[in-house]
Amino acid sequence: MLLRENQTKSRRLSKRNLGIHFTRNKRCRVCKNKKIYKFLRLGPIPLANSLLKPEQLTSKEPFYPLDVYFCPECGLVQLKDVVSPEILFKDYVYLTGMSQTMKQHFYQLAVELVNNLKLSRDDLVVDIGSNDGTLLKEFKQLGIKTLGIEPATNVALAAEREGIETINDFFSVEVAKDIIKRKGHARVITGTNVFAHINGLDGVLKAVNSLLTSNGMFVIEVPYLVDLLSKTEFDTIYHEHLSYFSLRPLVALFKRFNMELFDVKRIPVHGGSIRCYVTRSPSTIKSSVYQLLALEEKLELNSLNTYLKFGARVRNIKRQLTSLLRRLKEKGYTIIGYGASAKGNTLLNYCKIGTNILDYIVDNTPFKQGLYTPGTHIPIVPTDRILENVPDYALLLAWNYLDEILRKEQKYRELGGKFIVPIPEPRIL
Repeated sequence: MLLRENQTKSRRLSKRNLGIHFTRNKRCRVCKNKKIYKFLRLGPIPLANSLLKPEQLTSKEPFYPLDVYFCPECGLVQLKDVVSPEILFKDYVYLTGMSQTMKQHFYQLAVELVNNLKLSRDDLVVDIGSNDGTLLKEFKQLGIKTLGIEPATNVALAAEREGIETINDFFSVEVAKDIIKRKGHARVITGTNVFAHINGLDGVLKAVNSLLTSNGMFVIEVPYLVDLLSKTEFDTIYHEHLSYFSLRPLVALFKRFNMELFDVKRIPVHGGSIRCYVTRSPSTIKSSVYQLLALEEKLELNSLNTYLKFGARVRNIKRQLTSLLRRLKEKGYTIIGYGASAKGNTLLNYCKIGTNILDYIVDNTPFKQGLYTPGTHIPIVPTDRILENVPDYALLLAWNYLDEILRKEQKYRELGGKFIVPIPEPRIL
């Protein structure tokens, strides 16, 4: 019922063959400590967003290590093994604007920043990793000048078609200098669900410092380690996500660049995230920062034992989920996947769930339809397929949009279809 181990091994490429596309950090990404500890092994698996065309199914796929480490010095949870961003992000399949949840989320963020900072049409907002420009559209509609920075060529072109000026490049000191020459300094720089993707954090913060106005603000959103641990969200771990942040390492990181993380909010997106507000000279550090630091200490996020226990829970979810799917399949039920998400590909490969379990996966992103999942080779089809033959069960691979999907697929549920939610423990809705 599951992918055979020897099939996985036959497609795995050696580190030598991966060449310049793969490197290994020797030190912690934030504090440069050399002694960091591995507590979870999810791979080797293929890249989560490396969807395959039909003609690629017979070719070898590169499988990369997916091991997770803890730094006792600063508290950062991270990957040591780094895949070249040129491979990860130059051709990308995730579009922010496909989610109504994210559209509403970014509308609220834009309104908050415009109102709280009293932004005017003379102010510039720069978004790092701007994707299809969904966030910047909201600023633009509020009369604010915008500029996106997006390394994925296909996604940058999609943003440009929507009227969002976008630089197709990775953010760097050189890019910041070019923006200053052409546009001036930025009053606000945002990085939503992108900061955790960056290996060279020092270089990015140097560029941010260069580009910001003297009273400018840097606002980032990152998945919160507290949520990842408490909800056992192991499938949010994949090669794009190099860092899994608690607040403590972020405070230390910004201090190294004479910046202060002065406010923080917990937000529900992506399974639970934090929004961090950073400036060079805040008038005061808000109680929200101290409250989360105290919470992290209470939850013993500075202890390796916390992460070893997390690893044990992950292995238990794998056993429970594969057992459930196997029993349903043996009884003759039809099962599909819902949402060809990156997290879903981590789950499928780690649990070795292939086409002998899932007939297909439905997804509403045009870039993904007609392609196949990496490693497991499950076909991806349009979402309306779910009502054509009404499968008995749909494994919810994009569980972070659970409420939105349940509302959208009410008809499927009325016809008898059921959803299997894998996280934080397998359950049937």
